[in-house]
Amino acid sequence: MAEKLTDLDLLATFLEIYRGGSITAAATRRGLTQPAVSGQLARLERDLGEPLFIRGGRGVTATHRADELARRAGPHVDQLRSALDPAPALEGTVRIGGAAEFMTTRGMSALTPLTQRGIRVEITLGLANDLLNALKAGQLDIVLSAVRPGAGLTASPLTDEEFLLVGPPLLARTVDRELLAEDPARALEHLPLVAYSDELPIIRRYWRSEFGKRPKNPTAIVVPDLRAVLAAVIAGAGVSALPRYLAEPAITAGSVEQLHHPEVPPLNTLYLVTRGAPAPAVRAVAEHLKERDWGVL
Repeated sequence: MAEKLTDLDLLATFLEIYRGGSITAAATRRGLTQPAVSGQLARLERDLGEPLFIRGGRGVTATHRADELARRAGPHVDQLRSALDPAPALEGTVRIGGAAEFMTTRGMSALTPLTQRGIRVEITLGLANDLLNALKAGQLDIVLSAVRPGAGLTASPLTDEEFLLVGPPLLARTVDRELLAEDPARALEHLPLVAYSDELPIIRRYWRSEFGKRPKNPTAIVVPDLRAVLAAVIAGAGVSALPRYLAEPAITAGSVEQLHHPEVPPLNTLYLVTRGAPAPAVRAVAEHLKERDWGVL
């Protein structure tokens, strides 16, 4: 007998794909097989008459139509599912700190289901060390940190960020491919950099991990927001190392190209950090985030 699906089923599956960026993760969270989730997505796309995601090697990228559908349908679907969800209601305010780029593209959608259970969330965006100091001072309850904290705080690995070296197509054409295979640092050293800060933290880590040395490249632009770094790279200002979850849509669109293809791309662990004995609402948020299938970002 054919499976009978409601619009709520299709929208619930869509939201899991949209929020997790992965059909596989959505299948796990929905308790379905991957083919079943793919079939539900195909049916919804057929009903709408246009695609909702661009398929990639590491997941899916939402289209503008998907962004609009999630914005309009998401709160209503969450409310309906919450009404049917036997999970107990929660109350309280949880203060969470994280990087603007991660919170905007991944964190906010992960936190939305908790607001339907009564939790109020206050978000502080900033640099990891500043946020960890605020956590120690009692100004935050949870920090999602790309820096492992020191003593006095409790850190749990949440997921890994995978970094790609990308540049605009015109600059990519200037790289000597034979030299790139023999001495990649030398082949790339004429390319200007677009950096997150003067210290080149992400770029320097990539060079050290992959080439065993510091970059000699000139720096063209310094801007403390990875989304702005990507925009500058797309505009042709230079090259940079960026998390896959930010770079892959631009790679798919042809706006940038991956300049270097290591056998194992460099990873950076993202930690969920708390202090002391968390209050019930804080503990519920922490457990929700740790149970989520983030995949490799």
